[in-house]
Amino acid sequence: MRRQIVALALLSSLATAHAQDSKTWMSVMLDGRKVGKLVTERSVTGDTVTTRQAIDLRVTRGSTPLVTHNEAVATESLDGKPLAFHASKTGSSQENAVDGQPRPDGTFQVTTRVGDDAHVSLLAWTPGAVLSEGQRLAIVAGGFKAGSHYPLKTFDAMKQEVATLDVEVIGDEMIDLPGGTERLHHLRQRLAGGSGAQSLDMWVNDRGEVRRGISPLLGFRMEVAACDEACATAPDQDIDVLRSAMLQSPRIIPNGSQGQAMTYRFHLRDDLPAPFVSTDEQQVKKLSNGDYEITVGHPQRHDDEPGPTPEDTASNPWVQSDAPEVIALAKEAVGNASSDLNRMRRLRSFLTSYIDQTGLEVGYASALETIQTRRGDCTEHAVLLAAMARSQGIPTRIVTGLVYAQRFAGASRVFVPHTWVQAWINGRWESFDSAQSRFDATHIALGVGSGDPWRFFASMASLGRMQVADVKISGSMPDFMQGPAPSQQPATPSFNPVGPVGQTGGRR
Repeated sequence: MRRQIVALALLSSLATAHAQDSKTWMSVMLDGRKVGKLVTERSVTGDTVTTRQAIDLRVTRGSTPLVTHNEAVATESLDGKPLAFHASKTGSSQENAVDGQPRPDGTFQVTTRVGDDAHVSLLAWTPGAVLSEGQRLAIVAGGFKAGSHYPLKTFDAMKQEVATLDVEVIGDEMIDLPGGTERLHHLRQRLAGGSGAQSLDMWVNDRGEVRRGISPLLGFRMEVAACDEACATAPDQDIDVLRSAMLQSPRIIPNGSQGQAMTYRFHLRDDLPAPFVSTDEQQVKKLSNGDYEITVGHPQRHDDEPGPTPEDTASNPWVQSDAPEVIALAKEAVGNASSDLNRMRRLRSFLTSYIDQTGLEVGYASALETIQTRRGDCTEHAVLLAAMARSQGIPTRIVTGLVYAQRFAGASRVFVPHTWVQAWINGRWESFDSAQSRFDATHIALGVGSGDPWRFFASMASLGRMQVADVKISGSMPDFMQGPAPSQQPATPSFNPVGPVGQTGGRR
């Protein structure tokens, strides 16, 4: 009898999990203000399940509107085996797209397009990694017992990366949605081995379909909620993501002092895990009661911080260091420079002039796109500088953090989100900032990564829960400056939405 009950329960679970045609509209909100829409369509044809997801966002940066459109298409078997994938992003002057098609040997042929340029590569599929339908099936198979955990590997087509997640089942809850109240299963996804600062809370029905999701984004609470088409397509509301992401400085930092070492005291609320990273230029010390001391100064002798990884020299969809255009431009910029340090200085100086248009509406452009448009802000500077350096054989990584501005977007003495590059020079990581024309001690690092926008937002997830409590000038830094003081306002980072609902984080 017990075996019959178990068998019936299993059959019931499989019946519930079986794919069905569906279309779900969702409203996208930042701190309760509507900024976009999300639609997910699932269609079943024979033994194939196709899931199409499109998200549209509209926000402002200062007074500049920024509109982005992202699409993802996953083709899978009924049991969740990946058969093909597609992703596209439009938010700058050109479309970025990725297409993956299966090969007889089990790999995927991946075509990456930036505008009219295409690059073809091969991708070995990570065992156990899933796309949309596979993730839904894994959620149902994992069950909804409160307190349980299970691993989940999700593949993001645009990043061409696998995120290994820890899924925690919080429990069942009654959730108020625009269309009424639903009893849903509350799950929490975190990057496995991560600090937990970047997480995604999601509420799913018995079929594993997402009905609500909440995640931090640039100090906001980003929420998606299922509703009807009229609700999802209703007019959006203006929200300035740039102004809300700024941190007030407790004092003015004079231009003449920015070339000296700085010591900062940050206070974090809500038991937030430390968002700061120790680098060869930045030391982090935990104090008490949520306070941290951050000292930024000379590049120190390399000690405990990891050296370059294969990722730091590799081309990727955002840092296309193997593209002929990137290689040619880097050769032009470095000339006859004989050392990696001099090559980096020439690349930094070259790009400060080469990117001659600052565009807050760009979104998040790749290195190849930035070469073509010569337009962007600090993120475009960083991905192109990293790509050109890697094409010269110099390991680089992209740093996301904060930089001080005397005035920015109508605000005075503020720290604003910023992005720059670290290169492996003479056995240590050293920073270069072509957007600012120099690197100084008002740069505070929150995270390092390979250049994709999702890692940037993971680093920025804690902005709304921290404050700069104190700033002290520690001492002189004669070798730290890498150029004249910047004559322009900081080039703030681009805005791009987090990946599809049900995905969070990246590898690093």
